[in-house]
Amino acid sequence: MKTQPVQDGIVVPPLPPAAGRFADNIVFFARALRNAGLKIGPGSIADAIEAVEAIGMGSREEFHAALFSVFVKRHEDKPVFDEAFRLFWRSRDLVEKMIAMMLPQAPDNREREKAKAGETRASDALLGDRRDSRPARDEPDIEIDARFTTSGNEVFRRMDFAQMSAAEIALARKELTRLQLPLDSVPTRRFRQSHVHRQVDPRATMRSALRTGGSLILPRYREQKEIQPPLVVLADISGSMSQYTRIFLHFLHVLTESRRRVHTFLFGTRLTNVTRQMRHKDPDEALNECAAAVKDWSGGTRIGETVREFNRLWGRRVLGQGALVLLITDGLEREGIELLAEEMDRLHRSCRRLIWLNPLLRFEGFEPRARGVRAMLPHVDEFRPVHNLSSLSDLAAALGAGRSPAHDPRRYLDRMRGFG
Repeated sequence: MKTQPVQDGIVVPPLPPAAGRFADNIVFFARALRNAGLKIGPGSIADAIEAVEAIGMGSREEFHAALFSVFVKRHEDKPVFDEAFRLFWRSRDLVEKMIAMMLPQAPDNREREKAKAGETRASDALLGDRRDSRPARDEPDIEIDARFTTSGNEVFRRMDFAQMSAAEIALARKELTRLQLPLDSVPTRRFRQSHVHRQVDPRATMRSALRTGGSLILPRYREQKEIQPPLVVLADISGSMSQYTRIFLHFLHVLTESRRRVHTFLFGTRLTNVTRQMRHKDPDEALNECAAAVKDWSGGTRIGETVREFNRLWGRRVLGQGALVLLITDGLEREGIELLAEEMDRLHRSCRRLIWLNPLLRFEGFEPRARGVRAMLPHVDEFRPVHNLSSLSDLAAALGAGRSPAHDPRRYLDRMRGFG
């Protein structure tokens, strides 16, 4: 009696003879995806092999769809899977690339093309061991004066989230939990008892005098009550923001645990309130519940429509007592520009401070040429980048400080006039 092969603790079902070693390759591919950060267990590997057996050896697109339907369980895993599939299942190019890596090469001084989303994690998972096993070449010793260079930690803090590997993203999540968030406060119209002899409280003084029949009147004092204002977050989860979405949600989870009255809304083509989901103690569980609640993850975007829905349904509920609003989006809106400008103006007038966080500001030569960006800029108080740990640290510090001239949107409004 033949025994079936076992891989990763599961029994691998036999494939047709024409399939060759596809079952083993699927197991190796699943291991690479797991190393890249996807949550894949033995059961998923068995399901993938059975799915391939069910569809037969068809086209490349059908094979990709079969593995995708089994292995990808989270929206943010899609770019990593696509890049890993492209690298793993093109044997000829992959072998040639691996051979080229083992040979000495002349230095390439050309400007490198920016890596795609998920490419770093996929290539690390597939070629990480081979990169480490390359023989060391004899190179001349070079003395470097490092007095004016940045440390490795500083380089990591300035690294774009979209270019991080799976290990670097895990480290970035740990760094987010160490952020020092300010305890900002705003004065209210209410008062509380005070021991500072600055402002007399007439009502408390008269109540105290009634206890002695008016024979002894001792003044009582009061001071203005201060509270921590609500923090409202509107985060874009459309396809153009997918490479930043998960790390942003980890940052919002840190805010929710550190502050009171944090309200989180996610939007693409519709608005979803995930405040209750973000209050879960475990960050991964909180993010999984958010993914389950959102129906339009990594889809299109309608910023104007969703801002109008927020203003109409939630503005009066959560924007009281000097609320601060964080708007996280790239502003790439094509339709309904007049509606977007009108609703942004209404949102700006309803809150104490509106901060727009845009990952497109990571580019040095950013200019507000997009119609959506030009419609939104006149109605925000600050315009900040949000693409690495350094920018998130600056944002955390800015929540308790005043407006920063370095992030004044008027710098970009002057450029808008030059575009007509």
